[in-house]
Amino acid sequence: MDSVRKGSDVRTSPGPRELFDASTDAAAVVSADGIVVGWTRGAEELLGYPAPEVVGGSAARLLAVPGDPVRVTGVAERCRTGMGWSGLIPVRHRDGRRIEVDLRVSASFRIGGDECFLLSAREQKPQWTMGESVLDGFLTRSPVGMAVMDTQLRYVWLNDTLERFGGVPREQRLGRRLSELLPGLQADTLEGLMRKVLATGVPVTDYEYVGWSWADPHRQHAYSTSFFPLVDADNSVTGVCYMVLDVTERWNARQLLSLVNEAGTSIGRTLDVMRTAQELADFVVPRFADFVVVDLLEPVLSTEGHGAWLTDAGPAPAKPLMRRAGMSSVREGCPEAVARIGDRVDFLPPPHDVNLLISGEPILIPVLDPSDALWVAEQPARTASIREFGLHSLISVPMRARNTALGLTTFVRSLNPVSFQPDDVLLACELVARAALCVDNARRYTREHTAAVTLQRSLLPHALSGGTALDVAFYYLPADPTGGVGGDWFDVIPLSGARVGLVVGDVVGHGITAAAAMGRLRTAVQTLADMEMPPDELLAHLDDLVLRLSEERTSDEADNQSTSAFLGATCLYAVYDPATRRCTMARAGHLPPVVVAPDGHVSFPELPAGPPLGLGGMAFETTEIELAENSLLGLFTDGLVEGVDRDMELGMSRLGAVLAQPDLNLGTLCSSAVQQLVPVSQPDDVALLLARTHALGADQVASWDVPVNPAAVADVRARATRRVEAWGLGELAMTTELIVSELVTNAIRYAAPPIRLRLLRDSRLTCEVADASSTAPRLRHARSMDEGGRGLFLVAQLAHRWGARFSADGKIIWAEQEIP
Repeated sequence: MDSVRKGSDVRTSPGPRELFDASTDAAAVVSADGIVVGWTRGAEELLGYPAPEVVGGSAARLLAVPGDPVRVTGVAERCRTGMGWSGLIPVRHRDGRRIEVDLRVSASFRIGGDECFLLSAREQKPQWTMGESVLDGFLTRSPVGMAVMDTQLRYVWLNDTLERFGGVPREQRLGRRLSELLPGLQADTLEGLMRKVLATGVPVTDYEYVGWSWADPHRQHAYSTSFFPLVDADNSVTGVCYMVLDVTERWNARQLLSLVNEAGTSIGRTLDVMRTAQELADFVVPRFADFVVVDLLEPVLSTEGHGAWLTDAGPAPAKPLMRRAGMSSVREGCPEAVARIGDRVDFLPPPHDVNLLISGEPILIPVLDPSDALWVAEQPARTASIREFGLHSLISVPMRARNTALGLTTFVRSLNPVSFQPDDVLLACELVARAALCVDNARRYTREHTAAVTLQRSLLPHALSGGTALDVAFYYLPADPTGGVGGDWFDVIPLSGARVGLVVGDVVGHGITAAAAMGRLRTAVQTLADMEMPPDELLAHLDDLVLRLSEERTSDEADNQSTSAFLGATCLYAVYDPATRRCTMARAGHLPPVVVAPDGHVSFPELPAGPPLGLGGMAFETTEIELAENSLLGLFTDGLVEGVDRDMELGMSRLGAVLAQPDLNLGTLCSSAVQQLVPVSQPDDVALLLARTHALGADQVASWDVPVNPAAVADVRARATRRVEAWGLGELAMTTELIVSELVTNAIRYAAPPIRLRLLRDSRLTCEVADASSTAPRLRHARSMDEGGRGLFLVAQLAHRWGARFSADGKIIWAEQEIP
């Protein structure tokens, strides 16, 4: 090796074989607590300080860089084990110049009762040497650490760079193995690779590993190593040469990129604001920080208003209203936290105000000082936590997305002794930015979903009554929130003559559009039902309405491409008459109802399917069935019977089996059926409407044929009065007499025979006059001099409500009175 040190070259460090000269090199003795005990003439010449100015003072003031207590502690620990340490250290000359010195620290020794260390230093300055080749300069001054090992893997030669990497002086390395000197650098693995090279003669290149070294005992470094055999003239392997390159920055960059990519799959897996905040906290502990809190502004967690502060929303309050949305710690239970999840917080690192959230930059506090007056004054509880748990470094990053302030995320280190660095701020900002987008997406989704659910619930019935004709129960199960609210609806509509209308429908699609369309269709059905339309005509008018809605949506799409067209709906409408026990129904693409007879027999009436609403141009057909008293009629949407197997017929048979259970309360039966058929949430709404039928007894109905003769009015009027009194409704006898007189007289004068009068005693007293005419009556307001035209006006004043409905044989005029 000495043969390559001939020639001239510029040198920046002592040669590999050169030793420190105690007669010329600077030397000092420093006690364990950092006080200079001894100071040589060489030290005075190197730094310009005479001994009286240095001895007895702190050695730290001689350094040209901030003190690194962690590194000093590591060096001291090594020297106490009997080993030495060497490295390049910048120091400050008395005249202010910065000098780079090659510093060596001896093993610790005692002077009296004090532990001391001998420090020797030589200035690293360019110098000319003679007799050294270019190869020697390459080996010595290369940024790549290099060493030669013999066949027993003992050090034979190493350059200065490798000496600095390990922090072990050259003299202590020569003749010893790597595993004896640096066990923390995966020595066993590296020696295994060198044995492989000795055995095979095949080089190993670019093997990367992470480890600790005495040069920087409290920070991990990444190294890339390569090994190749040394071969002599007869091709026999005489040793191994290995080269080491510190690739910590590259390694960290790759690790950070990997961390950011992993964050993209770990944060924001749900459309839930609180869950997303917790996912951020869980992800970074302990990968990046020892303690993390995510505090979100209260409007972000609210479902009312716009849900956040916009950065251009004007002046903000002095203290932000935030709530703790997520936190995680390497310590179980997060004892460092002064607030729990859901608690109101107002934490901002002093001296910052709320503008930090709106337009401020990330905050890096490499060293937290619990004695800082601002922290003590503004954050006393947190200051106590900093002291108790050793929190020593902090990064706070405002959480913003789409010009919206969302909150603040704070990262803290305690058990990890390495302070946050500026590069760590970049990573923290990237992680928070990704989480902020997920939080904002969740916030927007939650707000829209809440609005849709609120709209949907406001449009669905909250209580239903079938009068005395039907006992009704219903169960509505919203879709899984990820699929959005649906457009299923149902209703029970009281009709004249003690009849009841039952309807169930399903709007295509999900979201606010479907909920709004459902509300419009439900209102339309109620209006058309009040007009006493038969089921087939009602569906035809409803079909026209859906066509108009579709045209409106299609027109909107031309201006707004994000608006979805209204595709259509299905519907089933049925009318049950307790007087005849007949049920008339028609459907528009909807599933048929289920009927359970009193003996438990289950059937699904065969109804013409009819086209779904919104297609237009096709007719609907009505089917009439007779229901025995106490029959069960069930109307439902497809979400109830689809199941995971998507087999409708199998689902309908399951529904029939569940509804055939005897002796169950109607409400219990309804909820039990849904829970058994749909045990878990699914992407479609579920609606089930059950009705148990009752019939009007013969003693509740009275009817008479009316001759087409004005003289018959008195007889019919008397019969009606006697029947009303027989029912114990004497208080209604006079008004009933007047109503019967007016309605029968009008039928005889203006309608066509046959004419028939019917009285029904149900929850109300109903008077009906049927005739064969299809001309609807019209209410007139007669003038003071008119002799007629006041009949229907009188009926309208005396009755609770009145109206007309058409039948296959003509029409029926009816009037209802409230029973006291």
